Formats: sequence, C-alpha cells, structure tokens
Amino acid sequence: MQTNFVIDLGNKSQVPILSFSATNPSLTSSIKTPYFFRGITNDSSQVGAITALIQAFGWREAVPIYVDNEFGQGVIPYLTDALQAIDTRVPYRSVISPEASDDQIVEELYKLMTMQTRVFIVHMLPSLGSRIFAKAKQIGMMEEGFVWIVTDGLVDFFDTLEQSVIDSMQGVLGVRPYVPRTKKLESFRVKWKKKFQQENPDIVDAKLNIFGLLAYDVTVALAMAVEKSGVGNFKFDKQITNNVSTDLEAIGVSENGPNLVKALSSTRFRGLTGDYSFVDGQLQSLAFQIVNVNGYGTRGIGFWTPEKKVLMKKLMTSSTSNNNNSASKPNLGPIIWPGDSTSVPKGWEIPTNQKKLHIGVPMKSGFSDFVKVKFDTETNKSTVTGYCIDVFDAVMKTLPYAVTYEYIPFALPDGTSRGTYNDLIYQVYLGNFDAVVGDTTIVANRSRYVDFTLPYTESGVSMIVPIKDNKKKNAWVFLKPLTWDLWVTSACFFVFIGFVVWVLEHRINEDFRGPVEYQVGTSFWFSLSIMVFSQRERVISNLGRFVVIVWYFVVLILTQSYTASLTSHLTVQQLKPTITDYSELIERGENVGYPKGSFVYGIVRQLGFNENKLIEYKSMEECDEFFEKGSAKGRIAAAFDEVPYMRRFIGQYCSKYTMTEPTFKTAGFGFVFPLHSPLAPDVSRAILNVTESEKMKEIEDAYFKKHASCPDSSTLDSSNSLGLNSFWGLFLIAGIAAILALIIFMVIFVYEHRNVLKKSDPRTSIWTRIRVLSRIFISRDLSAHTFKDKSGIGVTDHEPSPIIGVTDHELSPITHHYTASPSSYSHHTDFALYGEQGTPSTENNDLNPNLNDQATQQIVHVIHIPDPNPEISKIL
Repeated sequence: MQTNFVIDLGNKSQVPILSFSATNPSLTSSIKTPYFFRGITNDSSQVGAITALIQAFGWREAVPIYVDNEFGQGVIPYLTDALQAIDTRVPYRSVISPEASDDQIVEELYKLMTMQTRVFIVHMLPSLGSRIFAKAKQIGMMEEGFVWIVTDGLVDFFDTLEQSVIDSMQGVLGVRPYVPRTKKLESFRVKWKKKFQQENPDIVDAKLNIFGLLAYDVTVALAMAVEKSGVGNFKFDKQITNNVSTDLEAIGVSENGPNLVKALSSTRFRGLTGDYSFVDGQLQSLAFQIVNVNGYGTRGIGFWTPEKKVLMKKLMTSSTSNNNNSASKPNLGPIIWPGDSTSVPKGWEIPTNQKKLHIGVPMKSGFSDFVKVKFDTETNKSTVTGYCIDVFDAVMKTLPYAVTYEYIPFALPDGTSRGTYNDLIYQVYLGNFDAVVGDTTIVANRSRYVDFTLPYTESGVSMIVPIKDNKKKNAWVFLKPLTWDLWVTSACFFVFIGFVVWVLEHRINEDFRGPVEYQVGTSFWFSLSIMVFSQRERVISNLGRFVVIVWYFVVLILTQSYTASLTSHLTVQQLKPTITDYSELIERGENVGYPKGSFVYGIVRQLGFNENKLIEYKSMEECDEFFEKGSAKGRIAAAFDEVPYMRRFIGQYCSKYTMTEPTFKTAGFGFVFPLHSPLAPDVSRAILNVTESEKMKEIEDAYFKKHASCPDSSTLDSSNSLGLNSFWGLFLIAGIAAILALIIFMVIFVYEHRNVLKKSDPRTSIWTRIRVLSRIFISRDLSAHTFKDKSGIGVTDHEPSPIIGVTDHELSPITHHYTASPSSYSHHTDFALYGEQGTPSTENNDLNPNLNDQATQQIVHVIHIPDPNPEISKIL
C-alpha cells in the first residue's frame, strides 16, 4: 500500500521512484507508469526455480502456505499457474494471518497433516515463518516424508534467525537470488561492517543481507543517472489552484524528471549484486541459488537461471553450459531431507486420520472369476477374491513403499449390490472410497470424475452368438480347398507335363506309340494318373525320368495340401455363427442381451436397438439360459459384452457360441483413484511391471487356463482356401525342369539329324527339309535299345509309314544326290515293305528282276538314299 501511494505521487510529480524492497509482482501490472523503477527482482521470478525443483523430483501435488497480506498473495497466481503448467496439482491453499496465534497455526498445520500432500511451499517473512516451522517441528511435520520449500522472503533473512529456528528448519530447501562472491563485494562488506559497528556499538556481529546490497546498487544507479543527465538544479513548476485542501495537491511537476528517467533506463554497470540494468523499469532477473538447511546454516546445492530454465549443480556461462541438464533429472548436490533422510520423499502419504485406504469392490452375482465377494455371517466380515483382486495385490506389492488398504464391498446389508458400476465409481469422486478395484472399464464419461490407471486387460465390446452345425455340405465343396487360379495353374501343368513326357518318350517307348488319338490319351492319362501314383506306362529316357521325378514331388505336396484343406472344410467349417452382423438383428427385430448394470447398455442403444428388445442378464448361466430359450420365446438371439467376459463365456460354452466382428473399442479394465491422485501414476507404472512379468501369466492361468482348451472362435467362421501364392515356387521348379529337358532333347535331336537341314542341293526347299525332319521326329527311333531284340535285329514296325504324303518330287532332289547305303536295309525294312505302293522290296543297287520296272522306278525314287546320311535311310 505504501509503495502504491509513493508510485502514484511520483507519477503526478514526474519524479522517478526507485525501490529496492518492493517485491510484489502486482506492482508491475497494476501501475503503468514510466517513473517507477524496481531495483529488485519481483517474487514471480523465483517461481521458475521452485517449479523446476518440483518437476525434477516428480511431485504431483503441492500446497502453498502464505501470509494473508499483499506480500503473500501477490505471488500465488503466478505460482499456481506455473505448477499447473508442469501438471502439478494444488489441492489446497493454506492462508495464515500475520496476527495468527500459536493455536491457530497448530490447527492449520494439523489440517495439512490430514491430507495426502506432503510438499509445502512457504512464502512469508521471518516473523511469521519462524513460528510456522517451530510448531511444525513440534507436531511432527519435520520428519521423514515431508518436503518444505521456502521462498527468498525467508531465505534472505536466514542469517538473522535464531539457532532454535534454524534447528526446526533442518532439511528445508530454499530459493534465493544468487550474489556472486567477488573481491569488490568482500571489501565492501568489511568497510560497511566497520562503519556500522562504529555507529552502532551495541549491535554485535551485524551482517549485510541482499536488501542492503541492492540499496547500495540502486543508489549508485541513481547517482550515475544524475551525472549522465547533467541535472544541476532540481526545479518544480508550481501548480496554481484556487482550492488547495492538502499539501500533496500543491506539489509541482519536476522539470528534470523525464531526462532522469531516460538516463536511468540506459544506465548499466557492474554492481555488488552483479550486472545491473533496467528493462522497462525492471531489474533484470538474477540467477537463483538452491540451498539446503543443514546444521548451523545453509548449504548451496545448485542453481537455476531464467535463461537456461534448468537445475544445475554449478553455475555455468552460456559458452560452457551443459545441454544435458534436464528438468526431469535433478542435477543437484546431495540433499539432507527432513528427518535427516537422504531418500527423496515421494511427496504424499496416507492421511494420519485414515490408516488404511478404503478400496471399494463391486458386488455381483455373475462372472465371479473376476471379482467374488463372500460374506461370513458368523464374523460379519467379507472375503474378496478374483482375478482383478489378485492383479491389484500384485501391483501394490511392487510399489517402492508400503500401502495398507482394505476391501469394502459396494453392497447393501442384505448382501445385494448398492448400485451400478457408475454409482460405485462416483463414490470415489464423493470421497467415500479412496479407490475402486474390480472389472471397471475405462470410459470417457467416467474419467471426468475419477482418474484411471493404465489398463491391465484387453479391451473392446463384442457380440456373441450361437453357432450352428453346417453338416449339409455344398455339392461343390471339393473345389473350395484350392482357389480358382491354383486349379487353373494345376490343370495347365498337368497338360504341359503330359506333353513333355510324350515328346521325350514317343520315339523310343511303345507305350507312347500308336494312333494320334491313342498317343494324346496316353499322355494325358499318364500325367493325371501320377496324381494318385497309379500310372502303368513306363518312362524309359533319362530326361523323361528327370521330369517325372520333379513332377512327383510337386504332385505329392499338392495332393497332401489339398487333402488337409478339404478335411478342414469338411470338419472345422461345420461350426458357423447364426448371425454375422448386428444389423441383421435390428432388421429381424431380435432380442439381444447385455450385462446388468454395465455401460454396454449405452453402446447397444447407440447401435440402434429398440429398448424393448434389450434384455439384461446377471450371470453367464443366465445368459446361456436366455440363448437356449431362443428369441422367438422372448429371449435373446445375441449378447453384447466386454471381450474379457466374452472369452470367459466362450471358454465355458465353447461348443455353442462364438464372437463375431466388429469389436467396439474400449480402454480395458483399470483401477480407479480420485482425480489427480498421486498414487495413480505409481500404480500405473507398477501395472506395467506386473503385466510384463511372469506373475501376470500365473494369475491368468489360475483363473482362465481351465477354459483355454476351447478353440479360438475366430477359427470357427471359415477355413481359408489354398492359393497360388503358396505353390508358385513348386510350379516354377517343375516348369524349369520340363523346359530344360525339352531344350536338351531338341538340341540332341537336331544335332543327330543336322545333315537333313544342310542345303547341299539348291532344288530342295527349307520347308521340305523341315517336313522331313518332323517326319523323323514322329517316327520310331529304331536305333534305340527298346526296339532291338536279343540278336540285335530290328523289329518290324507295323505302323503306317510316317513319310507317306511326301511326294516324289519333294524327295527326288535328295534321293538323286546320294547313293544307297546297304546298312540301311536291315534297319528299315518297315518302310521298304510298307512304302507308298505297299510292295515288298530290298534296298540294294541290284533290284529284284521280278519286280516290274515301274514299281522299281517309284521305289528307287523314294528310297534311293546315300550312305553318308544313315538317319534319312533309317526313316526311308
């Protein structure tokens, strides 16, 4: 109030007002005047250092304790905003009057003890602060587990406190502006102390605090500004008023005030407290030192600067700063906490007026594997068991500190439930329960009143329907094991392999000889009979055997896979859901079920089901009973529930029901705590530790393993057909083997009959030579061992000559060019005996004289093949 009055007076008279003690932040915002210069940092500048401490140690709640005047109230808005920015809650503000009695102080402190929060921020002057700490030590609030942080309002006067007060503040953390120790400062302290003792001989061991240093610096700044502005005469223009009621209203306006303001704004020097300069009338913020009260005084443990905004063990310049410092990792010296403890307090405790946490558990008749409450009528006590209870117990055991709690069923005296899950969770918001443990699902509307931990189960709401036995199979079910592209590819390869085997075998194998239609049928029969390994035809050539061996391997894998897939279609696919889409239920007007008291009711209503078609069930047995009666009898055709329940239900009735898509997402089961509870984050981290360990598997096996033998419901819907993508590698191998065999065969064949293609006679066309070569290709290879008897005599071929149709004119250029080879007679009597005229003959230069000349002339034209080309003589 005094500062505001003086600032207003300076503004009217245009005289600069310099203060070295006014720290209230509101002075800057409430009074907009260029004539006010604050030669001290305001209280809001230390808020950053306080919040950095709280954030570094992970405290989630803090209670400010401040004096009920302008000094105490000025910093609170800045402090609460800064705490909110780092997600730290302020559950309570402790305001203490400057004239409070000891009893009132103790009463307020006891109120703080009944709360969970153990982090306190004290902002007041020593006169009241010393009394606060004395009473706090007296009632046991300076013991292990408490955290006390004091602002510079107390730390700056610490040297003036009595030792008894210091003893009561052991372990306290403090924040104060940092004044570097320099030779100039030490010299000044010596001179000041000497002069002070001369003027005040009765005061012993006087010390100069930061206010005295700032007073000296602000005086130096004013003197430098006067010199700089060149003011030699301070004159005031007199204001003439007719009715002057006070002397203040008669004050004039300074003639040199504006020049002095300009000079002060540009003044910069190195003072006792460090670099000294004004920006917009405010002294630039200094670095803050973090101190720890220990022993007979304070001990520095770190620093915080407004530029870096991080805690650091040593004060560094910008050029040597360490960028690894983080607000989330304390970079401070060793700290002795209250109670002479070196362990960092967790920042909260169970209230002393409530020794155990009251944990609410739901009272339900169904799905007892999750939560089961059993009352003992003799002792009038309840026993709570179940999967959720075991998980919570395991989680609490992993916490780094002990938490005592007891389970309280949410039930009426007669043992029935007191309400829905929403009613139970709302009790935490009302403060009747400290937490809720059970199969409570994390949903959005509930999170407005309570905090949930991380989920510890899978999430989602799904639909369960009966399954039917589809024994009446489709007549074409045998086609389903393979996809259409695999069927087509297989058929093409059967034809292709049959063709390849015919090419490789027909010249040397009697099984692949005969009329054209017989050879085609034999080739296809051979290829298809391999599928059941019942072929009767022999494979003689090595190339043919190579192709058939590879094809055996492909067919073996293909048939085995087909058999397995067909078995799956004929057995597994017998179980199919009666309903696959909830929209069918709505169109048919079917009844559907939902668990009593669950939020699932809201989801079902949002899907569009009529309210009078919704039937609630209380247990798995009742749900099964409703299914058995059928929708036509007023019961249900499908049921909606959360996935954990559905899996448990299917585990018990796995041969009757299955889950269908879609699954409506939820966050899963979580434990419930009050809003901003400091225990919730620790429990969430503990849940991660449990779910990632073997302990979670042990708990699940204890409750659900007995139902784990049922097949997964997702496998009941369909059996996938085998596609080409699963076998293209096999077909590739078979194709490469067959093509490679064809290439080798053709190269050998062309090489053996290369003389046929030689154009030695210009009268023979290339087309004629190709036709001759093709006739050779489709005829027997009588040189093969399969066409020789034991004596080596060629076997007579009773087939029609394959060369019929080649005219005498076409062959005459070839036959006239060569002389006959006697060796060809014994090998190719088949064509000589069954030539174009059907007249028996022998291939010799001395023809049979009994033959008429005309026949002989025709035969000679056809078979007169020279010896250099025995291949042609073989066919001719």
